[in-house]
Amino acid sequence: MTMASSGTATVTLPQDDQILITREFDAPRHLVYRAWTEPELVRRWWAGRRGEVTSAEIDLRVGGTWRYVMVAHGGYEVAFHGEFREIVPDERIVSTEVYEGAPDGEAVNLITFTEADDRTTLSILMQLPSRDIRDAIIASWMETGMQEGMDLLEEVAISLTEAR
Repeated sequence: MTMASSGTATVTLPQDDQILITREFDAPRHLVYRAWTEPELVRRWWAGRRGEVTSAEIDLRVGGTWRYVMVAHGGYEVAFHGEFREIVPDERIVSTEVYEGAPDGEAVNLITFTEADDRTTLSILMQLPSRDIRDAIIASWMETGMQEGMDLLEEVAISLTEAR
């Protein structure tokens, strides 16, 4: 089995109301895209190592919705949901994202999948309502949990390669 590139996502702040997450994966983009968009695969990576995904619903079409729910190790529920605004299969997704614990902080995410030499670069540009909300997200455990989730996302995508 190919080893994942553990903890290699970068987080930058291009503007006062944006977060940019970039991560390279050792898998072709169509497999990273599948792992990102198929509910049974999302269940395997989205919670990182912080709990268990109890629901992953995806209606992958413009105007369709998504919702992910996990129960964290502390026993509390964490849920996010959003709506798809644009979809270009294997290339680009634009969707909203709302943390249900703070529903006033809706983000608009531009997610791109770029491939070179059977490796995929995933970029997530989060456009947030304000600098305060951006700073609150950065101050949370977001980056640690995100790194874990991205590591598992790579493992899932690699497993799809090996399953051929």
